[in-house]
Amino acid sequence: MTQSQRFTGKTIIVTGSSTGIGEGIARRFHDEGANVIINARNAEKCAAVAETLDPARVLVVAGDVSKSAFADEIIGATVERFGALDVVVNNAGVGGSSMLHKTDDAEIDRIIDINVKGVIYMCRAAIPHLKATGGSIVNISSVSGIGGDSMLPVYNASKGAVTNLTRGLALQLGGMGVRVNAINPSITRSDMVDGILDNQPMVDAFMRRVALGRIGEPEDIAGAAAFLASEDASFITGVNLPVDGGVTASNGQPNFLAIAREG
Repeated sequence: MTQSQRFTGKTIIVTGSSTGIGEGIARRFHDEGANVIINARNAEKCAAVAETLDPARVLVVAGDVSKSAFADEIIGATVERFGALDVVVNNAGVGGSSMLHKTDDAEIDRIIDINVKGVIYMCRAAIPHLKATGGSIVNISSVSGIGGDSMLPVYNASKGAVTNLTRGLALQLGGMGVRVNAINPSITRSDMVDGILDNQPMVDAFMRRVALGRIGEPEDIAGAAAFLASEDASFITGVNLPVDGGVTASNGQPNFLAIAREG
């Protein structure tokens, strides 16, 4: 299917775009004509993705978005190369599951630093440039950010923060012409959920709860991200959009991980 060219001449940063959902989003924007910035902490994986794209419309800026100075660096490199910034997709994130009383400080910091601080730092650095272009932010949250899962308390907290940050920033930035939305995926094929997909009882439990009867694919999230970033969504802001196959359709609560209780 031939893609539309809604983003020709636009410049878009996709964090965490060396694999999985982020890679799928970056490829979708590139296919629709955008200049795309590929980012992740692994420079080699970023380069491997970039090599498959038009070199005139791609820039690799590898690094850790949970570091404030790096957020400033990636925004600066983007504007220096392409002259402007139109969209930031905050996709970089990590998972983690455990009983809270068995979770140490290092694990809490790891999840909060990347999933929450990384999004905040990227938004803060991007806002002045997005004001200039009338651009937008698309945050990749999770259905775990609008409900709860028994074994993911810190992850739930981190994605809940992204969900509410999206709402708050939408209110703050709307008068400046900047839209802010989020996507809330359920289980979607990516490195982060390999362990879940290898656990057949867990997959079976999930499939009993998803109306469309399948696991999400990166392309499912990419299509939603492209819509929210486009002029087709020009009157949409502050939305947390479940792209979850119907997991949250019944009552808004995911609760799809049927994991045995631990002591």
